[in-house]
Amino acid sequence: MSKPQQTIKQAVSYQGIGLHSGEPVTMVFKPAPDNTGIVFVRTDIEGMPSVRAHIDNVTNTIRATTLENGDAKVFTVEHVLAAFSAMNIDNCYIEMDSPEPPVGDGSSAVFVDLILQAGIQEQKSLRQVYKVKKSHTIYDGHRFILIVPYDGYRVTFTSVNPHPLLGTQQCDFDVTPEYFKEHISAARTIGFVKELEQLQAMGLAKGGNTDNALVYDDETCLSVPRFDDELVRHKALDVIGDLYLLGPIEGHVIALKSSHELNSCLARSIMEEIRETQQ
Repeated sequence: MSKPQQTIKQAVSYQGIGLHSGEPVTMVFKPAPDNTGIVFVRTDIEGMPSVRAHIDNVTNTIRATTLENGDAKVFTVEHVLAAFSAMNIDNCYIEMDSPEPPVGDGSSAVFVDLILQAGIQEQKSLRQVYKVKKSHTIYDGHRFILIVPYDGYRVTFTSVNPHPLLGTQQCDFDVTPEYFKEHISAARTIGFVKELEQLQAMGLAKGGNTDNALVYDDETCLSVPRFDDELVRHKALDVIGDLYLLGPIEGHVIALKSSHELNSCLARSIMEEIRETQQ
């Protein structure tokens, strides 16, 4: 049975710094009309250009997902989009005065809380949930991500990491607002001390610290973990965010050591199927 589209009831704002840029940013969620989608608006640029959260607008997937449309560019959008996906928000304007959303605590929890603070408003138009009709698989050596038809939305993720405190972790769950909020949203992004200098030389991770990321040196964890398997929970969170660039979907996603690049490739493959069915 089709459900109505949803937006938020009122504007809500949050300030912080970007995970990779380290730049201060004020972010405002605002209600949006039916069939708008999730749209990022750069209020710091003349004319306030915007870019919709859509797979066609992805231009980079190195360490984070970047969206561009003309002068409007935003990056590291996956944690925000995961919250909108899991909380079933179809339409929202996200105004930002910097190219990167605030990192918050490195998870999606702050964005879920903002949505709940703003309240959820049902709209007149019905949700267009795309039910995947065939399997799609993306391989990259020993890593892969695939989706198969499924009655609902499910994510199964396996991460394998050589660090002595990490090893093999797996999670498997149906994506619902309740489960995401309780078990997935608070999982933070992971970082390694040995990679930090390299990332910062690339202009990345300037806003990261042991509170807003799960940081490891060669033997220990410098942060206080929130879950024994926080790494894999955050990887699943990233998948949910990256696949919301398709809008709401139904299918069972199964992944082994996937990345933003593989997630994006899967989204593009599914988008081809969507367009074929619309012809």
